[in-house]
Amino acid sequence: MLGTAEFWVLASFVIFIGLVVYLGVPGKIMAALDARSAKIRDDLAEAQRLREEAQALLAEAQRKQREAEQEAVQIVNLAREDAKVLAAETRKKLDELLERRRQMAELKIKQAEEQAIKDVRSAAAELAVAAATEVIAKTVKGPQGAKLVDQSIDDLRARLH
Repeated sequence: MLGTAEFWVLASFVIFIGLVVYLGVPGKIMAALDARSAKIRDDLAEAQRLREEAQALLAEAQRKQREAEQEAVQIVNLAREDAKVLAAETRKKLDELLERRRQMAELKIKQAEEQAIKDVRSAAAELAVAAATEVIAKTVKGPQGAKLVDQSIDDLRARLH
């Protein structure tokens, strides 16, 4: 039996297993497997944490996007209201400006009418004075006549102006 190859294979296998156990290889293999298992567990935990963090960031980004959209809608609505108010104010100011210009035009027309009336009265007064001067000069002669003409002219001017 010591001469058979199977015996020596069995003996060398038992010696090899004994040597492996003596050197603590199964403990080292178990430690390496435990370390690898712990690393995988830590990696899974880290991946889970990163996934949760990514979901939280996504939710935050979506919330901010909704808020930004709401704010944009509010800004647009406010701008529309401001435009309506500005248009109403502009219409009101334009109406006021047109009314002032109309009043100014009416005032200028009235002043022009009054000036025309004054000019006509002045021309009529000058004609009346000239006519009166001629009539008095033809009817009254001498120093008494000149004095009477001057006094009549002064009286007539005072009444007409």
